[in-house]
Amino acid sequence: MASQDWFDKDFYKTLGVSKDISDAELKKVYRKLAREFHPDSNAGDAKAEAKFKEISEAYSVLSDATQRKEYDQVRAMGSGARFTAPGAGGGYDNMSGMFGGGQQQADFGDIFGNLFGQGGGSRFGQSSGGFRGWGGPTKGQDIVSGVTVDFFEAIHGDTMSLGTPGGTVKVKIPAGTVDGQKIRLRGKGHPSQDGGAPGDIVLTVTVGKHPVFERDGDNVRVNVPVTFVEATLGATIEVPTLEGEPVKLKVAPGTPSGRVLRVKGRGVKTAKAQGDLLAVVQVAVPSHLDAKATEALQAFAAAAPSENPRADLLAKARR
Repeated sequence: MASQDWFDKDFYKTLGVSKDISDAELKKVYRKLAREFHPDSNAGDAKAEAKFKEISEAYSVLSDATQRKEYDQVRAMGSGARFTAPGAGGGYDNMSGMFGGGQQQADFGDIFGNLFGQGGGSRFGQSSGGFRGWGGPTKGQDIVSGVTVDFFEAIHGDTMSLGTPGGTVKVKIPAGTVDGQKIRLRGKGHPSQDGGAPGDIVLTVTVGKHPVFERDGDNVRVNVPVTFVEATLGATIEVPTLEGEPVKLKVAPGTPSGRVLRVKGRGVKTAKAQGDLLAVVQVAVPSHLDAKATEALQAFAAAAPSENPRADLLAKARR
């Protein structure tokens, strides 16, 4: 929704970009500035916080194609001009300079109707719908942004601070949050320009990767290396868990690489479910053998059953 102070605010200048900047480049510039002036990186710095609010407001308008077009139209009508709804004094403030005469009190209904989306013939400020015309006050603009959390913050949940144009707000990351999940903070967005409810903040969560664990729905996968001997003869091995303490698992004799060993209840816990831990066996082949080990392995090969493990694969491929 267009704002009256768009006449006075040069959002392109705020972000230090040209008017023909692409969406991709705009996002790149905004992210750089947001990191530089974010309140979390400038604790107690009022100037940095104010700058962060300015760049957030500028980006929220310019990143939206519809609002950016509206904004450019407003700015093109005349730098420094202001408009107000008719009050006790009547008329429009400082609009005459746009049309070349201090005595003209023209009806600007059509001009603002086209610009702000009112129906034909509606006069700006006459209806209860403010900028949008008939239909009651309009909701404030949403702030659409993103937040990055690490793997364990998403698994166990967390609360973090988020800098917004209206100040710092607390964001609760629910336990079990997945990559791409959206969190809505109702009433924390931009205020309405005509007395309506404020907008929301809509955050898209990006979950960082973990070097060991990987989400699989509510389950958690972990690749577990075992030796050739352990896979062949069987063994009891330790497997890491989300809680930190390893759990012991039995590897049956003759376990192939890729077999999944399931540990119940050791996955992701949410309000609705409890996932499992999936240990994926990976047979580790030794890269270096000394002479004694090589001789022993050759003796094993001679004593082992003579069978081709690829025979079935080749047969199916010929069908």
